[in-house]
Parts: sequence; C-alpha cells; structure tokens
Amino acid sequence: MLGIIYLALYEASGCLIANRLFARRGLQTRLWLGLTLGCGMLMWFPSLFAFALRFTMEAQWLGAGLSLILAGLSLLLPRRARRSPAEDGGDGEPPLRLTLGAVIPLAVVMAFMQYTHTLRPEGGALWTGQSTYGDMNLHLGIATGLVNQAFPPDYTILPGTLLGYPFLVDAASASLYMTGMGLRWAFIVPGVLMCALVFWGFLMLAWEMTKSWRAALLSFALMFLNGGLGFAYLFDLVGKDPSRLFEAFEGFYKAPANLVDVNIRWVNVLVDMLLPQRTLMAGWLAVIPALWLLMRCVKERRTGLFIALGVWAGAMPMIHTHSFLALGLISAGVMVMSLSWAKPGQRGVLLRGFLCYGFIAVALAAPQLFTWTFPQTLKGVEGGSFRLRFNWVNWQDGGLLDEYFWFWIKNVGLVYIVMIPAAMAGTKRQKMLAVGALLVYVAAELFQFQQNEYDNNKLFYVAFIAMLPIAAQYLVALYDRLAGLPGRALIAALFIAASTCSGAISVARECVSNYQLYGPGETAAAAWIRENAPEHAVFLTGTQHNNAVSSLAGGRLVCGTPSFLYYHGVDYARQMNDARAMFEAPGQNLALFERYGIDYVFVSGSERYSYALDEETIAALWPLVWEENGVRLYAVSERALAAAGSAPG
Repeated sequence: MLGIIYLALYEASGCLIANRLFARRGLQTRLWLGLTLGCGMLMWFPSLFAFALRFTMEAQWLGAGLSLILAGLSLLLPRRARRSPAEDGGDGEPPLRLTLGAVIPLAVVMAFMQYTHTLRPEGGALWTGQSTYGDMNLHLGIATGLVNQAFPPDYTILPGTLLGYPFLVDAASASLYMTGMGLRWAFIVPGVLMCALVFWGFLMLAWEMTKSWRAALLSFALMFLNGGLGFAYLFDLVGKDPSRLFEAFEGFYKAPANLVDVNIRWVNVLVDMLLPQRTLMAGWLAVIPALWLLMRCVKERRTGLFIALGVWAGAMPMIHTHSFLALGLISAGVMVMSLSWAKPGQRGVLLRGFLCYGFIAVALAAPQLFTWTFPQTLKGVEGGSFRLRFNWVNWQDGGLLDEYFWFWIKNVGLVYIVMIPAAMAGTKRQKMLAVGALLVYVAAELFQFQQNEYDNNKLFYVAFIAMLPIAAQYLVALYDRLAGLPGRALIAALFIAASTCSGAISVARECVSNYQLYGPGETAAAAWIRENAPEHAVFLTGTQHNNAVSSLAGGRLVCGTPSFLYYHGVDYARQMNDARAMFEAPGQNLALFERYGIDYVFVSGSERYSYALDEETIAALWPLVWEENGVRLYAVSERALAAAGSAPG
C-alpha cells in the first residue's frame, strides 16, 4: 500500500505541475503530460539524492518531497485561459472516444502480458514469457542491486565497473520495491502505466500532426500491430506443412514479425520492444512528448515551451540514450527547416528558442553522457562500439543479404513504400518532422552505436514514430481521392490486413507463451538470501543469464552473464576466468576468494552443468548454510558465517 501511495505522490505532483504549465491546453493533454512528468520525476529524483545519501529510504522520501515542493511552487504561476480551437488551428486534442477506444484495449493487452510475464508464481517457481525470458533478468538485477547502493552505481554482475547502461527506469522499480511494493508488482505497475502513456502519447502526437481521427487511428494500428510481411513467409510454409502454423504459436521466436532465417528483423513493438526492453519503454515515454513539444514550439514560438523541452530532453540520456540521440537529430532537422521557411520577423524568435532549448538540453545531458555513456560507447571492450556499418542487420560479410529496398519493404511493411511521397505531400510542419526523421534514418544506416548492431533499431523506431502519422494522413487522402473506384474499400482492407497480420499473430503468440525462469530451488534461495545474507554480499555463481542471486536478491557476483556484459561493451574476461578457476580448483585459488571478498558460494544445476565443479572440496572448506531442491549455499566469509548463525533454523 505504501508503494502505491509513493507512486501517487509523484503522479499527483506531475499533474499539478502540468496543469499550470499547460493551463491553456485541454484536459487530455494536461493529464497525459502530468502523468508522464510524474513518471519522469519518479525515475530521476531519488537518484539525485542518492549521490549524497546512497539509494536509501531517505533518498526516496526526499525525492518525493522535491516533487511535492515543485508542485507547490507551480501553484504560484499565474493562471492562463485555455486556448480556443481557433487559436490552436483546429481541435487541440483527439475526441475522447477515439482516445478511449484506441488506448484502453491495447493497455489491457499489455497489462495481461505484464502480469503473465513478470515473475508469475506457479508451483514454487517463477515463470515468464518468450520475449522477457532474457532481458527481464537484467532489469530485475539492476533494480534489486540498487537498493542502498552508493552512486554512481556499478554493475552488481561485475562489481567495480560503472553501470553505464541507462538504469533510471529500473531505479523507479527499485524505489517502489523499497517503499513496500513486492518485486513483481514494482515491475508490473510502472510497466503498465508507462506503456499506457506511450499509447496515449503516440495518439496525441498523431492527432497533433494530422487533426484527423482516421489518420490517427490508422497510424496507431500501423505502429503497434507492426511486423512487416513475415506472415507471407509463414503462410507459404503452412501451405507446404500445416503443422508450421502451430510452430508459430508454440516455437521459440517463430512468430512472423521475427523470422531471423529469412531476415525479418523488424519486430513487433508491443511484444519485442515495449514489453521486454524497459529502457526503450521509458525512452518512448520521454521522446513522444518531446516530439509533441517540439512541434508545438515551432507552431507557437513561445520561449516557455522551448525551456520546457530543453529540461525534458536534458533528462533523457540515462532514461534512454538512443531516444535522446534520435530527438537531437530530429530537432536539428526541424530547426534547419523551420528557420529556412520562417518569415524574417519570426526567424530571430525561432533561433533564440532553439538555442535556449539546445543550451539547456546539452547542459543537463553532458554530465550524464560523460559520466556514463561515452566511456562505454567509445572506450569499452574492443575499443568501443561506435563504428561504420551500412544497412543495419542487412549487411553481412561485405555485402547485402537482401536487395536494399526489398529488405525494408518486407520488414517495415507496405507503409514503407509511401514514406517519401507522404513527406513530399505533407504540410510544412510535417516536412520538418520528416527531414528530422530522415537524419535519424541515415545515421542509423551508416553508424553502429552499440556492440550489438541490432540495437540500431532503437533509432529506426523513433524515426518510424515520427513518420507514421504523416504516412497515415497521406494514405487517408489517397483513399479519398479514389472515391468512386470499384473495390476501393477492399483494397484498403487488404492493405491494413497485410500491414497488421504479422503483428497480430506475434501478439497472440506472446500472450500464450510460458517459460520457467527460476525453479523452486533458485526462488527459495533468493528468498533466504534477502532475509539472511549481509547487505551487498558477494557471491561466486555461474554466468547463467537467469541468475536468481543477482536478479531476485540483488547479490553482487564475481562475474555475471556475458549475454549482458559483452553487449554493454564491458570487459569481463578476467573475472569470468577467475570464477571458473575458483569453481574448478577452489583449494588452489583461496587467494582469489580473498581478493574478490566472496561471502558465499552458490551451487545449482547451472553451476554443475557449466563447470567441472569440485563441490567436494568446496564442502570441505566451507560449511553448507542452506540447501533446497539441489541448490546449495556455502558460507565463506566471517560475516556470512555470523549471518548464518543468526538465521532461522
């Protein structure tokens, strides 16, 4: 209950602030921006105080107090009358029935998947779904590892290495966890809330750019039921072997939006991006209102809007660095085009606004980038991850896997074909946004920013977000121009079906996916560790990605999984080799146990499978303090022995 109250403090504060800052906007806009601001403050404010106080309960409540203070100060702002539709250039926000009809059903689907995919208890084990089987463990480990940790935090799966991965969305879950919300619900509640705000925000952006309910609804469907033409490959296989249809719903990554074998990589954003990749979820929570604000800045040319955009953008790097970079590129394109088209009397106002926005954003972002992002991106393992690379995942061994345009058509879908004509036919504001999206597209096509080239999709998707409303309005206008053509409705229906079929099948498959993430032994061990182990205890474990010690108990490991560390650009080779040496020859490597300050040795089926484990020597050297279902804990340090002596039983 306390965790819900804690979250409500931030959301209420955000709504009060937005109600004053955007008093001239409609209720939908103020509520959407207010709830989004509340999430942003929840992610950032406790971490600000954690630099002085560690990530403690004191930092949590000071963060909440700061949000309340800002809400109180906002009440001192002068009241402003709401803008009339005429001042706003038409209806300022979408009809309520459109918002409810689009956002609520999708939010219900996401709530269901969050519930089934987030540490669902069954038979003493914890279960998840297909898309969250991997990434969920990373985010759990960051959240549980942040509890009472000093700032800036380090990797609990590689202690002593700065946590350069954008961690603030997991810090929000950590805050809720610390204030009384169970770990499972500390992920489900903000996950559902943030996804609903992403859906709502995209609809608001689409409405801002089109003022058309048909275009907004079409772009909404194309965005969240995306998946390209993978269904055609699936149906071809089913025609030859009907059993392949069951494989699409039961196989591991066999759904039509993610068919690596035929180079279908443009995954469905609901099940393969928003659901498992929580940093991207938070990034879209931030970048969509930033794009909306950017468009309002160009239209209204008010300094206050540019300042608000600068502050919001400046907070983005450690929420989601890719979204921050994409916003910067889009803003550059919008600035150049808006200045070139502005009347002489407006050009100076716009230039001052953009300079104000840029200065604030850079000033706030620079400490984050130089502390966390650049060291890993430019100086990480193998000399950093930044490099030239053409055509994303379609380039391999010096050549293209698919013909260039066919690759994008079959991945993005038929809407890709109309992107350029839609941009050329658009309004001036739409063309500005399209130029910005083009800059993102070109950058992601030419440069690789992370160790995993696949991660450039996080840039492509922001360009996709910016372009879809423009493309949808073009398609609606094309449909209207075809009035009187026989079969017009059928053509439109076939287009929509071909654009959403892969995504719909992928969502359906994800809803029924079910995989055990932690067995009963690992789950019980994590519970014992949380209750009895010394704070920030160090564990010798295997490097399995679903490591219960790290993810469920926040334990610090000698070396975590390379599946995370390698793609974060972190050098872990020495620690991984030392962990193997300690497991396989513990008696000969007692100095390593001392050097790493190991408190416990954790032995489960994963460790027995991965190493030539000398458990006989481990048992001779250190006492067994806990055992269940084949999972064992051996106490190594004096403080671990002392804790075991006071443990129940």
